[in-house]
Amino acid sequence: MRKNLLVVLNTIAMLGLASMAFAADGASSVGPMAAIGSAIGMGLAALGCGIGQGIGVKGACEGMARNPEIGGKLTTTLILGLAFIESLAIYALVVCLILMFVKPLG
Repeated sequence: MRKNLLVVLNTIAMLGLASMAFAADGASSVGPMAAIGSAIGMGLAALGCGIGQGIGVKGACEGMARNPEIGGKLTTTLILGLAFIESLAIYALVVCLILMFVKPLG
């Protein structure tokens, strides 16, 4: 597992450095790094949101198993919570798209 992580991190670093090394006209190297940063940021956002949604669904299922009478009320609260968590992933996607296409850093 550690070896695979090191291989992935080295590959990302090599890709980021190679684009800077082959830049012929002295153009800004923010573009490739923004793409890598966007990919890493979106991956982390998806990971966090997935973990949060999993914990939320787990808690709702346990609550419904213990007290089935509040299932409808718990479902409504669960759906609201999942929507709020999902909105965080959408915000991260919007920020990543801005970094990729608008290029506010250069």
